[in-house]
Amino acid sequence: MNMQEPRRVAVIDIGKTNVKVAVVDTKSLQETAVRKIPNKVLTDDPYPHFDVEGQWQFILASLKDLNTAQPFDAISITAHGASAALVKEDGTLALPVLDYEYTGPDDLTVEYDHVRPKFSETYSARLPMGLNVGAQLFWQQSRFPDAFAKADHILGLSQYWAMRLTGIAASEATALGCHTDLWNPPKADYSTMVKTLGWQNFFPPIRSAFDTLGTLKPEIAEQIGARTPLPVHCGIHDSNASLLPHLMSRPSPFSVVSTGTWVIILSVGGDLANLDPTRDSLANSDAFARPVASARFMGGREYETLVPPGMSGTNESLTTVLDETILLLPSVEQTSGPFPGRQMQWLPLEPQGALRASTASLYLAMMTATSLTLTGAKGDIIVEGPFGKNQAFLEMLCIATERPVIAMTGSSTGTSIGAALLALGKDHQMSLSDERPIIPAIERVTGMRKWRDAWLQGVSTLR
Repeated sequence: MNMQEPRRVAVIDIGKTNVKVAVVDTKSLQETAVRKIPNKVLTDDPYPHFDVEGQWQFILASLKDLNTAQPFDAISITAHGASAALVKEDGTLALPVLDYEYTGPDDLTVEYDHVRPKFSETYSARLPMGLNVGAQLFWQQSRFPDAFAKADHILGLSQYWAMRLTGIAASEATALGCHTDLWNPPKADYSTMVKTLGWQNFFPPIRSAFDTLGTLKPEIAEQIGARTPLPVHCGIHDSNASLLPHLMSRPSPFSVVSTGTWVIILSVGGDLANLDPTRDSLANSDAFARPVASARFMGGREYETLVPPGMSGTNESLTTVLDETILLLPSVEQTSGPFPGRQMQWLPLEPQGALRASTASLYLAMMTATSLTLTGAKGDIIVEGPFGKNQAFLEMLCIATERPVIAMTGSSTGTSIGAALLALGKDHQMSLSDERPIIPAIERVTGMRKWRDAWLQGVSTLR
């Protein structure tokens, strides 16, 4: 390891559910200390908004606490998408940071749809509430024109916190490129709507996620007990933070399947041509400002809906499901994914117990394979999160795609780990040791192929 590279990086991780500050060891790729609080939404005027001042006090206290125990060498930031901060030159907010689950922006759906760019330009699907940052900005400007006009900068959430730490304003591609309607991923430039609405002057210069914006403000450094000037990095969108360890450790093409409540598919070296906004596929921009074909569906939520807690499939139940071709056709969650609006269907009958868990696992593998097809995926498929422990899911994914599937078995990836890697620079190369190649059991291959074909046939007949 280069002696100039930081060994410990403090990561501010702003998730939609929780706010976390962690210290990451860049050699072991492990979080060595963590502090966490819920991401509170305030419901007072003018609209539901994030408690950024509460977060700020938590961040400062955590940085001080962690630095006392494990002095760190740099600070990096990662945050969820679909949020933007309207900031004055002095760093204060012109308007609160809107909670993207607020339905207010839907009041201007017709007006906004008239000005938003086509999917072929932004690869950003039309989403409800404030999930398109452009829609929430359009609503804020329409409803609060005087306050909006007092803003000097529109910042992504990571860059907002970077400005509070350093005093320096920046724009960044991963924040701009996550279904905001503000960005043209192939051109790595702002969308035509930004210019049409006269917003271009609100955006500060574009910086790389890897860039050191500056050092921690002296008064903050003193408050947290930092002994040397601490570099603060520009920051990165959370899904792209999870992707970064793979970008640094394997050649293109490959796909990462990140599983949780949402199954997020990021296909490096994929194809934008088949992306379909009506089937939950879109393009993100990675840490190097390159477009990445992406897709998503609520796979974790679907599994929780289908399978009671504590229940799981067995080898025996999987064999029965394959032998009897027990099918589940999409969609369990009908508002998202590659088959929106379709009513789920069990064939020939709805199973219970372990049979239900095995069938659900195979169904989710086929939903994942379908989404991978939409992204033009090629090469290895890397599965992270809970589904990386589901053997039936992994084997069927391998059979359905006819490509190598690799399960991540440890914790050397994830949002905090990826954000910490920004401090090592864009040329850093690494290897990941916690990988498990998936080899389908020979006795199940024929049955899985038969099940796959029956599922595809069933899907083709759905209306």
